[in-house]
Amino acid sequence: MSLRNPLATAKGLGSAKTGTGHWWAQRVSALALIPLSLWFAVSVLQLVHADYVVVINWLHAPWTAVLLSLFLFTVFYHAYLGLQVVVEDYVHTEWLKIATLLIIKFICILFAAAGVFTALRIAFGA
Repeated sequence: MSLRNPLATAKGLGSAKTGTGHWWAQRVSALALIPLSLWFAVSVLQLVHADYVVVINWLHAPWTAVLLSLFLFTVFYHAYLGLQVVVEDYVHTEWLKIATLLIIKFICILFAAAGVFTALRIAFGA
């Protein structure tokens, strides 16, 4: 016996069963950011008084470029997931919600790509 209204059943109202994937993606990206953020913070603190040549040499190391690229990608992916939830919860006009989500996605992809491209370009000495 179901306690749901027959009209709600007919219209398909209820759980969309799609939030679990988004929830897991946000938690996994947050978990990945813990060691990456610690590495980034320690690295930046070590480079506070370094000159230009030292920073460029630091970025030339292969592991540095890989970790920095992972950090940038994960930061912007996690930021997009968080902003998506805020927009979906608080923007009620459908066209404005879609436009805002597209703009946020475009900005996150643009900034992540620019950061990764810059890190790899410096790392490979181009």
